[in-house]
Amino acid sequence: MESLFFDTGIIGGGPAGYSAAIRAAQKGLSVVLFEKKAMGGVCLNRGCIPTKTILHCTELYKSLKKSQKFGINAGEISYDYEKIFQRKNEIVEKLQKSLTKLVQSYGVEIISAEAKLAAADKIEANKNIYTCKNIILSTGSKPAQIKGIETDGEFILNSDDILNLQNPPQSLLIIGSGAIGVEWARIFSALDKEVTVIEAADRLLPSADADISRRLERLFKKSKIKYFTATKVETIENRTVTLSNSQVLTPDIVLCAAGREPVIPQGLDFEMDGRFVKVNENFQTNFKNIYAVGDINGRLQLAHSALHQALGVVDYITEGKEIHFKKDHVPSVIYGSPEIAWVGKSEEMLKGMDYKVSNFPVSALGKAFADDEIDGFVKVLSVDDRIAGAHIVCSEASSLIHQFALMIDNNLKTNDILNTVFAHPTYSEAVFESILGLDNLSLSLPRS
Repeated sequence: MESLFFDTGIIGGGPAGYSAAIRAAQKGLSVVLFEKKAMGGVCLNRGCIPTKTILHCTELYKSLKKSQKFGINAGEISYDYEKIFQRKNEIVEKLQKSLTKLVQSYGVEIISAEAKLAAADKIEANKNIYTCKNIILSTGSKPAQIKGIETDGEFILNSDDILNLQNPPQSLLIIGSGAIGVEWARIFSALDKEVTVIEAADRLLPSADADISRRLERLFKKSKIKYFTATKVETIENRTVTLSNSQVLTPDIVLCAAGREPVIPQGLDFEMDGRFVKVNENFQTNFKNIYAVGDINGRLQLAHSALHQALGVVDYITEGKEIHFKKDHVPSVIYGSPEIAWVGKSEEMLKGMDYKVSNFPVSALGKAFADDEIDGFVKVLSVDDRIAGAHIVCSEASSLIHQFALMIDNNLKTNDILNTVFAHPTYSEAVFESILGLDNLSLSLPRS
């Protein structure tokens, strides 16, 4: 057994792992990264990228069906899901290869094997021992199982399984209305399939502001997506699903989209916080030279959150900089048409406080009419003349939300924000108008 020495050892090659590897190498550290499957982790291989590739294809198909509205005669529109499936695989493969070359270009040694912690400063893989001054755990997560509704890869699928479907089902039951559930509901609805969503909470997308949930209900109805809230799956027997509201359904497949659980590295006893590895504000575990970032620490299960944590850890290791990470400053995005995004506090979180609210409909924008994307709004909340939260349903929401994230993170005053010139015609005008609306000064809405 050979013993090798590195400044930094990283277990997991997802967004947190490869970002930490690149940043550590940029800081002059020797780095070894262990990835037992494929570079890119869940996000690239079984999550963000393949899902958004399929979603974009289906949204394009949906848009083409109304092309005559724009004066374009496209003839009979149809889709080939096999080609959509192939495109998804090709994009993932291309990005995998590109990412591997990128990481290697920084001199990072990539070990394609399962890694186990042999000690607080030692990683075992391929029958070798790698001694590392600091270790960063970025092992990610896997689809959660619901007791009594365990996935079988055939009738009951998880978010990994559904990406391998080469033929879309005629009917689909989705358990859970988080990002995964909503996006797959939109995918199959766009393909004219029968979709039903089951949510245990009393509203769709319960992690979002209530106004977003209400708008999502309208969007689901418009897309003929059936949904039940405050409802659970009681039993699944012989491909028959019985709900807690006594409804009986017989879908072609069931997608369990009820969250993810962390993948905990083996070899050491970590102090835990429920299912997650417990960390301090600088993401140190109970072993001070071992850091846990991303899905395994339970702070926020988002790729961009994991990446930000990883960069903070490397800067802390090399410069001693305290990590700046605030969970409610991290944007959340759900893709499809229209996009959904939010950052900061929801109105429910501000109950009992003195706050202002402005809700600007995008139907008041010329750009939205030109694009035929008038369904949505930009809602902004302020406390003491500073942005406390923003909640968006509209085209380009995934880009607009970062304007609010910058405002919140830099504690900008609303008057200072209004000194910025917003281009016309754009969706960004809704950002400007929503902030004006905090003092009832919108230029695009009639006097209330």
